[in-house]
Amino acid sequence: MTDRIALATDLDTAAADARRAFAATVASTAADRAAWLRAVADELDAHRDELVAIADEESHLGQVRLNGEVARTTAQLRLFADAVLEGSYLEATIDHPNPAATPPLPDLRRILRPLGPVAVFSASNFPFAFSVAGGDTASALAAGCPVIVKGHSAHPRLSLRTAELVAGALAAAGAPDGIFSHVTGRETGVALVQHPEVRAVGFTGSLHGGRALFDLANGRPDPIPFYGELSAVNPVLITQAALDARADELATGLAGSFTLGVGQFCTNPGVVFVPAGSGFAERVAAAVGAAPAAVPMLTDGIADAFAGAVGSLAARDGVRVVGGSAEQHAGSGSAIVLATDAATVIADTDALYTECFGPSTLVVEYDSVDQALEAIAKVGGSLTGSVHAEPGEDVSAIVAVLSEVAGRVLFGGWPTGVAVSWSQQHGGPWPSTTTIHTSVGVTAIRRFLRPVAYQSAPESALPDELKESNPLGIPRRVDGRLVLPA
Repeated sequence: MTDRIALATDLDTAAADARRAFAATVASTAADRAAWLRAVADELDAHRDELVAIADEESHLGQVRLNGEVARTTAQLRLFADAVLEGSYLEATIDHPNPAATPPLPDLRRILRPLGPVAVFSASNFPFAFSVAGGDTASALAAGCPVIVKGHSAHPRLSLRTAELVAGALAAAGAPDGIFSHVTGRETGVALVQHPEVRAVGFTGSLHGGRALFDLANGRPDPIPFYGELSAVNPVLITQAALDARADELATGLAGSFTLGVGQFCTNPGVVFVPAGSGFAERVAAAVGAAPAAVPMLTDGIADAFAGAVGSLAARDGVRVVGGSAEQHAGSGSAIVLATDAATVIADTDALYTECFGPSTLVVEYDSVDQALEAIAKVGGSLTGSVHAEPGEDVSAIVAVLSEVAGRVLFGGWPTGVAVSWSQQHGGPWPSTTTIHTSVGVTAIRRFLRPVAYQSAPESALPDELKESNPLGIPRRVDGRLVLPA
């Protein structure tokens, strides 16, 4: 199996293999794909200790965090297996003929079908859950799309070993040759997005890198979907009543959230709005403490970028450093708390809303909730928006603004920590993501499917999901009504 993975480092070979595999995956059954996904999950669980040890050496994230991430990764593989068998993700829809309709309605049957080979870019900050066997790979395989993974340079040994295990598990479960490949290198990644056999891309990473690949995907002679998760500051608004009731609790919660994983989470609460004169920033700084982080950041490049970003932010007029130091040392990941006011943010949004990927937060004091909402409306797209209020407070205006700028609105919680479920939405307006779709949860599968309608087709030409007898027993919409299996 190692030789097979080595062979896949040739992109053209991997792409040709994936195209051939698609002929089999597009015709595969739900039971087939569920078995493939569960086989991968079982293999990763069986090698958890080995994988965690490699990941800890390369990422410095600690065995507790990494064990939890393996569990999340295998759980989402099994969740997609369940979803494939349940069948509602296909949006199977049947309209029976109605010659009396205007215009006359023929027999129409619609279903979602896989796009073709998918490119997946591993993320640096989640070496399992958003990497080689992460959510993008799981959802693409569940859809019936072969996958070519571009491994991340932050954890090369882990990527290769995980790829070996995934490929071996798929082969043992009877998946077609070429359904999964692993490639490496920046230039290979660029070529992967442009390769004519690739029909969609899943990406988690920086705004700069993601935008460059997004433009390549759209600049192809045949543009393809690029599902990128890029950048977010994830605004939080705390009301006066909430501060009066539990200021210390909120400060401790915020400190724990923005320093979790040395701040290397896409859902970090990067800008937090609080009433003027509350002294909340000082409470947060006290909760964080002055000691540097106990573990280094993922890479020296990430640490240097973080130091530059917080240094630039601290140098802006009207911004002050409340806790920590703006002079970060490469690799240290020392936490920093900064503060300003809403008027300054409104006047300088482009600079003050820049994501600092690391353990920092900007506390913004507001004179009124309306002023805070004016500032939040300028934040651009974020993955999350949070409100901390007390029971009985009218937060409808706050929720309306947060819903405009974020894909997930939290009430009384902190955004770090993304559950994997049917209803999860992990995506938001630009620049948090490039599309309206989620990259976490069951509906992430929708990214790698396209609708096909069959008109007046004979029963023998229809996929089982659209046959009149519903042999698979999946939920379907028939003549406008949702019909659930008995």
